[in-house]
Amino acid sequence: MRRPRLSSTPPDAAAGRDTPPFSERQFRDALAQFATGVTVICARAADGRYAGFTANSFNALSLDPPLVLWSLDWRSNTLATFEHAPRYVVNVLAHDQIELAHRFSRPHKDRFAGVNYRLGRAQAPLIEGCVAWFECRHFSHQRVGDHVLFVGEVESCERRPGVGLIFAHGGFATAQELPVPPI
Repeated sequence: MRRPRLSSTPPDAAAGRDTPPFSERQFRDALAQFATGVTVICARAADGRYAGFTANSFNALSLDPPLVLWSLDWRSNTLATFEHAPRYVVNVLAHDQIELAHRFSRPHKDRFAGVNYRLGRAQAPLIEGCVAWFECRHFSHQRVGDHVLFVGEVESCERRPGVGLIFAHGGFATAQELPVPPI
């Protein structure tokens, strides 16, 4: 079965074709309604250099065993590093780390230059100031659509007090707790 392709073609023009009745822009706009945390995922390459990128495609998958998942565009120049890295770190950014989110989402000669970090069990950068870190052992990966889906087994995790950075409606935000109405 072929995967439907997103198109800007109106539904009537696509009659009889395997195209959904929405455009890529409509799909992106609908996804923007779902707020996600912002992370920087880092690994050590075989040559000893570090790779890292901004991702909001991070989720918990399982408590037993402790598994997380995330995805990376299959055209990414860091894909081979992550496919071959036995371990990596998911850094959950704090509300005041927007500059880091931008830095790791755009081309940069050395994304780690001037970034304060320490190495943990995964021998990958644990970025200072983050609200949480997950050090993972590579569990599996699989190409799905235009991304590669990675599953990591969490070997250690930490958190610190603070407010996490969120991406929603095409921009950065923070979460604000709402009062819970009495039952």
